[in-house]
Amino acid sequence: MKKIALHWQILIGMAAGILIGLLFTQFTWGSQIITDWIKPFGNIFINSLKLIAVPLILASLIKGVSDLKDISSLSQMGLKTIVTYIFTTLIAVSIGLGVVNLIQPGTSIDDDTRQELLDAYAGDAELKKQDAERQKESGPLQALEDLVPDNIFGAASDNSNMLQVIFFAIFFGIGLILIPDKQSKPVKDFFDGFNEVILKMIDIIMLAAPYGVLALMAALVVEAPSADLFYALLYYTLAVVSGLALMIGVYIMFVWIFTKKSPGFFLNGISPAQLLAISTSSSAATLPLTMERVEEHIGVHPQVASFVLPIGATINMDGTSLYQAVAAVFIAQAFGMDLTLGTQLGIIATATLASIGSAAVPGAGMVMLVIVLGQAGIPEAGLALIFAMDRPLDMLRTSVNVTGDATVSMLIAKSQNQLHDPQVKNWDDDYPKNSKVIDNKE
Repeated sequence: MKKIALHWQILIGMAAGILIGLLFTQFTWGSQIITDWIKPFGNIFINSLKLIAVPLILASLIKGVSDLKDISSLSQMGLKTIVTYIFTTLIAVSIGLGVVNLIQPGTSIDDDTRQELLDAYAGDAELKKQDAERQKESGPLQALEDLVPDNIFGAASDNSNMLQVIFFAIFFGIGLILIPDKQSKPVKDFFDGFNEVILKMIDIIMLAAPYGVLALMAALVVEAPSADLFYALLYYTLAVVSGLALMIGVYIMFVWIFTKKSPGFFLNGISPAQLLAISTSSSAATLPLTMERVEEHIGVHPQVASFVLPIGATINMDGTSLYQAVAAVFIAQAFGMDLTLGTQLGIIATATLASIGSAAVPGAGMVMLVIVLGQAGIPEAGLALIFAMDRPLDMLRTSVNVTGDATVSMLIAKSQNQLHDPQVKNWDDDYPKNSKVIDNKE
């Protein structure tokens, strides 16, 4: 009997979770059963993915950097990666502004609904404002200072410190490049084996993916806000979802133009990671599966994937930046504010920079949104207007973030002549003629 593909298993798990959640909400005791006896299994699944995120980044990045052979290769790939990520983020913010100005969702909120939302989520909005204030009070070079950890074990103990772990891994890999091969070989062999163990752990964890997704979706259904609030924010949701769909279209276009790969090939390859991102709302938690899909099913060489994807999971938040642009203008419209072109250009710049600083965890974009609102002169209290829809939209924008990471990894691999036939399993460093390398002249 043919095994069901992973993305279909996850879809079935999502559908079953929604149905179970809807069924249990019909009983007064149903929500408690879901919260106490089903949701914990979803949390365990997410925690197991987070558990291997730091070891995966350390092993894959150290291996990827040390395999580059020289510093010039590292700097060349790094520059391409950063520039491409920033470019796609600028596109995402621009799309968000275009969609929200076209649909104008904020004009559909009446005074009663606005006040209801403000009252219901005032406390949550205040907490996000306080978090954002602490970030704004830091100096101009605070982000650079925070990049360098004073203790790698302390940095590795918290998934929110991914940039510090990435810095250490790249620094360690550079050190391996600069020492003689005889001395570096045992260390490289260790990390090669360590990386294989982590990848096998990913395979084991993904066996439980359909069940973990089922538990997460069931919990989401029973914890969702009332239908009245969803209806009041329908146009806002439409604007965000439309923008995210357009951004997916941009990724597909880039893949088709620059790598000559069909939309079906790309989406089939990355769809399990997209669906897992929807369930977890965390790019970091999805990173292990993203790397596996990109390498094994899309054909990006591990050397590129292990460098580009961990960085993307940390700084590339296209879905988040698009959402911030839509949310900022939506809140302004709800308060009857008319944003000038200059203000909206400021939103593009701020949302791009804020998305780079967003942690790859659920809800982090809300904190950065406060900074975007403050820059544009929009009342931060308006954050309460969108809390009701933040969780489901967070799921969708995380999926876009993951898709963007996969897209950029393909573009960088193509530029490095390291995009291969995914059926090839034994790539070596010299890429021999019989390895079915995809010619850049295609």
